Amino acid sequence: MTAERDLATLLRSMRPELLPGRYVFATLPGGDVPEGVTPVVTVSEQEGLTLVVPEAQAVATGLEYHFVAGRITLRVHSALDAVGLTAAVALGLTDAGISCNVVAGFHHDHLFVPYARATEAVRVLEALAAESG
Repeated sequence: MTAERDLATLLRSMRPELLPGRYVFATLPGGDVPEGVTPVVTVSEQEGLTLVVPEAQAVATGLEYHFVAGRITLRVHSALDAVGLTAAVALGLTDAGISCNVVAGFHHDHLFVPYARATEAVRVLEALAAESG
């Protein structure tokens, strides 16, 4: 599958999908992920290792966490060097007053939005896709 670069096609084809579950952000001063924790995202920062994990795993292992989020995957295969998708998505969610943390994977972009507003965020993104069609 070829990665898409055209912004209009990316927006029209993004197909946002809300994945089940609640996700949380945690940070560890060292680089060791606790037993029983399977992060969906890791980021190594000077201050420590940031993890995004299912909330149930954080609770079960006693991992201190912040920001309970819903996880939305944009199902379009966006090129890593595509221009404008993150900005357009962020602007649409900003206009709705919804915060968003974006993580780019090789195949898809993943959005972490406040859990209580995740369904609304999907509707905003679906409307953005429809407007772009």
